[in-house]
Amino acid sequence: MATRLLRTNFIRRPHCFSSLRPVGSPTVTASTAAVPEILSFGQQAPEPPLHHPKHNQTHNDIDLSDQARLFASVPTPDLLRSTAVLHAAAIGPMVDVGSWVMSSKLMDNALTRGMVLGLVKGTFYDHFCAGEDASAAAERVRSVYEATGLKGMLVYGVEHADDAASCDDNMQHFIRTIEAAKSLPTSHFSSVVVKITAICPISLLKRVSDLLRWEHKSKSFKLSWKLKSFTVFSDSSPLYHTNSEPEPLTAEEERELEAAHVRIQDICRKCQESNVPLLIDAEDTILQPAIDYMAYSSAIMFNGDKDRPIVYNTIQAYLRDAGERLHLVVQEAEKEGVPMGFKLVRGAYMCSEGKLADSLGHKSPVHDTLQNTHACYNDCMTFLMEKASNGSGFGVVLATHNADSGRLASRKASELNINKKNGTIEFAQLYGMSDALSFGLKRAGFNVSKYMPFGPVETAIPYLVRRAYENRGMMASGALDRQLLRMELKRRLMAVIA
Repeated sequence: MATRLLRTNFIRRPHCFSSLRPVGSPTVTASTAAVPEILSFGQQAPEPPLHHPKHNQTHNDIDLSDQARLFASVPTPDLLRSTAVLHAAAIGPMVDVGSWVMSSKLMDNALTRGMVLGLVKGTFYDHFCAGEDASAAAERVRSVYEATGLKGMLVYGVEHADDAASCDDNMQHFIRTIEAAKSLPTSHFSSVVVKITAICPISLLKRVSDLLRWEHKSKSFKLSWKLKSFTVFSDSSPLYHTNSEPEPLTAEEERELEAAHVRIQDICRKCQESNVPLLIDAEDTILQPAIDYMAYSSAIMFNGDKDRPIVYNTIQAYLRDAGERLHLVVQEAEKEGVPMGFKLVRGAYMCSEGKLADSLGHKSPVHDTLQNTHACYNDCMTFLMEKASNGSGFGVVLATHNADSGRLASRKASELNINKKNGTIEFAQLYGMSDALSFGLKRAGFNVSKYMPFGPVETAIPYLVRRAYENRGMMASGALDRQLLRMELKRRLMAVIA
């Protein structure tokens, strides 16, 4: 089987452009990113002094100024480990060394492999991952909820598969993930997450995306195998990946595509029967048209409950066409009477998107500045919250580590009189990161979840190392959590000494 796990073909070193920089002074927030939405702008911001905004807070704001209240439920040993791990993860060379080690020949030697995996498991793995299998992850979700009130999103931590056998095996893992979620009280979890790239071969997703792009370019071009779906392009969507008419799918490829549809439909059906929402993760634009197509065709089939959708697709706000595509899909879904769920993120593939576009002689599909990405995220967030507030059956997951977006959403929820507890609107952050924001949102009355990947160390660590490499800007600029953690540790130490 060809599920990608450990070697260099899995951990991709992204290319970043020094020309992409934030405009103006950076805003000090918990981060500039989300689950798994982080933006890496190729620079590491210095840690500014912690800002206490009490003087201009309103009753609708989230309060991140009192670290003692925010971390009251966290034991001191956990605070110590979190502080150490987050500070280490913010050091660029640590990511470089980790990536090199995990993809080097050292991992071919049983002794060094065991030592490396043992070291990683007791530190980074235990901090960022929920366990080695679905049952262990479910227990971690239970313990986190009982200690903090934060819910869990269960994520089987495998990304890509290259053949049918691997896809079938991954599908069974996703089914077991749903069963593990179902075993928990509904108050403890929010959803499960699936990556289409784990249940449909990458090569086929590229082929389908090419054909969908050409269909959008040439209205006379028809795809006989295409299921009913919503639009996956707007007039401003990047189409440079496909410069000539692709060959039609072969009979074997059509059978593979049908098998992929059956896998995602079996997963959706299991979620529907178990009343477990399903979030479909996003990928690079070279694959995303096929993923959107499969996500929306699944939503049309399984989002029959007018009160709450089962299938959620992901919108990446760092893409310049994100807002237009979102509006088009919502318009079509409302016309068809299909309740829709959306997970809104900023985006995790800025470097690889820029590298590919540059190699093809085109401009990156990503916004030119960080501020434009923030503006797009906040505009999409406001639009989705307004839709969700009118009782139309929309579900919204605001996946963000950005405290300014959290504050804006909190004020908007009060303005729209949104019920914070009915699951229509919820927030999410990566497990092991942005805990201050998570606790602040929870104290403000929102449903808040942690994105909790699980799997064997060999599977989950490369999954996180690759994200750390692509998202090192988040690790470096996430100063708020680290400062709050240090302050709380100092406070507890002084209390013991006194």
